[in-house]
Amino acid sequence: MLIDWFTVGAQALNFLILVWLMKRFLYKPILNAIDARDKRIAAELADADAKRAEARRERDEFERKNNEFDQRRAELLSQATDEAKTERQRLFDEARKATDALTAKRMETLRSDARNLSQAISRRAQQEVFDIARKALADLATTSLEERLGDVFTRRVREMDGKAKAALGEALRAASDPALVRSTFDLPAEQRAAIQNALNETFSAEIHVRFETAPELVSGIELATNGQKVVWSIADYLASLEKGVGELLSKQAKSEPSHESKTAPKDVRKRQ
Repeated sequence: MLIDWFTVGAQALNFLILVWLMKRFLYKPILNAIDARDKRIAAELADADAKRAEARRERDEFERKNNEFDQRRAELLSQATDEAKTERQRLFDEARKATDALTAKRMETLRSDARNLSQAISRRAQQEVFDIARKALADLATTSLEERLGDVFTRRVREMDGKAKAALGEALRAASDPALVRSTFDLPAEQRAAIQNALNETFSAEIHVRFETAPELVSGIELATNGQKVVWSIADYLASLEKGVGELLSKQAKSEPSHESKTAPKDVRKRQ
């Protein structure tokens, strides 16, 4: 079989022309389109990655700010709670102090009222005793109560024990001012003379005496000089009696059980 080299060459030339034409007008535009598409896809992917990174960054920023907000909110809530507790405690302390002060003031008022009532009762009792004693002495003797009190006082001065007498005598001698004799009533001249004589005889000296009235003594006479005193007063006996009665009532209140409080008046009447 003979080969037609002209035909082979022509076909090869046609094939080469066809390949060139396909490459020039078909493959190259397709490749260019593919490259453009790849570049566009890569750009879109890069843009998507950038957007994802931006979204991730914004999400992280949001989470950070949200965490900071939660932390700040917790701090503010804790601070507000602590301040509220502190303020509540302060108001509670102020209210307690005000209540304690009011209670103390009320108790002091009650104690003051009780003291005033006790003093009023004591003064009234002393006055009643004074009036009763005066009337009794006036009915039983020819001497007045004032004279009897003066006699009792002069006897007490004369009967002083050695230690008290020595202390009073030293005070009388050291005093630069006259001794002061205070009495509930205005002593008559005879009583003043009797007291003056009793002092002179007791201390073997001329004692200078000044007399004053002092209604608060309540039926009594007081000699004071240079820090030393000699006192005789019905108030002393009443104070001793009041103390004794108070101690007796206190012991009675402690000895009686609380459940027997309803029968206490009956028991008191029995003891009386």
